[in-house]
Amino acid sequence: MTATLTSIDWNTHAVELRFGPVLKKLSKEEFFEFCQLNRDLRIELTSAGDLIIMPPTGGKTGRRNSKLTRRLTAWAEEDATGQPFDSSTGFTLPNGAKRSPDFAWVSNERWDALSDEEQEGFLPLCPDFVVELRSPTDTLKSLKAKMEEYIVNGAQLGWLIDPFAKKVYVYRSQSAVEVLDDPQTVSGDPLLRGLALDVQLLWK
Repeated sequence: MTATLTSIDWNTHAVELRFGPVLKKLSKEEFFEFCQLNRDLRIELTSAGDLIIMPPTGGKTGRRNSKLTRRLTAWAEEDATGQPFDSSTGFTLPNGAKRSPDFAWVSNERWDALSDEEQEGFLPLCPDFVVELRSPTDTLKSLKAKMEEYIVNGAQLGWLIDPFAKKVYVYRSQSAVEVLDDPQTVSGDPLLRGLALDVQLLWK
């Protein structure tokens, strides 16, 4: 497989290509190669086989992502009970979708259970904890659907952070979504002990 994507006018939205029957025939190795050939793009595959191609982030979103990843990774390294992953990491969920959350965390027990080959490719699991940070190209509806998908596929905790509305949507397995309106911090307890992210830093 050698195809690459060229001459796409992103405007303000991600591109979704609905040709599931074709993509479902791709092996996981072929899809991985396709992503490697287009490393400057974030590419996801829905459970229906539709390809979602997200544009590179703008300056403000990139700055927010950097702050988010840096702080959550620092907590994860100090806590040492799991592994942190940035937005370039792909996960194959149990429903077959291939997703790349803005930040993810997987317990050491689940990480260590993977083979070296599995650790090198798209990780064949749903993260225990996921974060999606809304950018100008994201619709709130699509992000909420993605968060629900993570929870249905095994995530225990998820944060959807909307810097434009200054809200954080907290998703937990077997619980209703909690909406925090302009909070100072958001807590990861009890799953992520001691994690408290100052989200006010992401509003700027």
